Amino acid sequence: MPFDSAEKSASSNNPWFVVSVGLICLMVGYGAASLNVFGGGLLAGNPTVANNPPNAPNVPPPPAPPAEEAGDVPEVTAEDHIRGNPNAAVTIVEYSDYECPFCIRHHPTMKQVTEKYGDDVNWVYRHFPLSFHPKAEPAALASECVAELGGNDAFWKFTDTVFEEGNYDYAAIAKDLGLNASQFDSCLSGAKYRDKVNAQMSGGSAAGVDGTPGSIVINNKTGDTRLISGAVPASSFESVIDAMLQ
Repeated sequence: MPFDSAEKSASSNNPWFVVSVGLICLMVGYGAASLNVFGGGLLAGNPTVANNPPNAPNVPPPPAPPAEEAGDVPEVTAEDHIRGNPNAAVTIVEYSDYECPFCIRHHPTMKQVTEKYGDDVNWVYRHFPLSFHPKAEPAALASECVAELGGNDAFWKFTDTVFEEGNYDYAAIAKDLGLNASQFDSCLSGAKYRDKVNAQMSGGSAAGVDGTPGSIVINNKTGDTRLISGAVPASSFESVIDAMLQ
């Protein structure tokens, strides 16, 4: 027994032993964290990175996985929230979550892409609120109440305000948009649009979306689709769009 004790003491006092143990712990922790992030997005049902603040150090996102054909994408209709030319050659359908930090990062990218292509590309926002984000579903419901009372432009102003300012005071936003306060409160408290939000989530899942943000680029002439997962650089969209516009 004295030999075992001496051997343990020698190991613990060896600086190379301490460094080795530290490196092993660091590698294990990094590997576990890497499994929780998918293409710069949040996987449905995975809350591990949900509480990362949106203003965390600006670490470049990992390389985007190749765009793949989407599954069964619900048709874009007049019931959708469309930003841009409704008759555009290409549509980007974004399934998103108002509280997702990667969606917050992704929002200016979507604005950049659609502004670049002008009337050739439009943007459709659909709801995919993840269960571990407590503000996501209420924000989605509030956005639909805003759309009912103020129209499509009001919906997009609400969306920009939430993503760009981190403002979750829905009543205050509705007031700033000039909406009827009592009608808005009644709509939101009654969860009037929960079925619509749930239907959009189901549609996104059928299309192959399993986390946020999940974007589907649609060639409106051929019906060809490409699924792009995560908060990826604008270039990931541009390469797909350029090919569709040829």
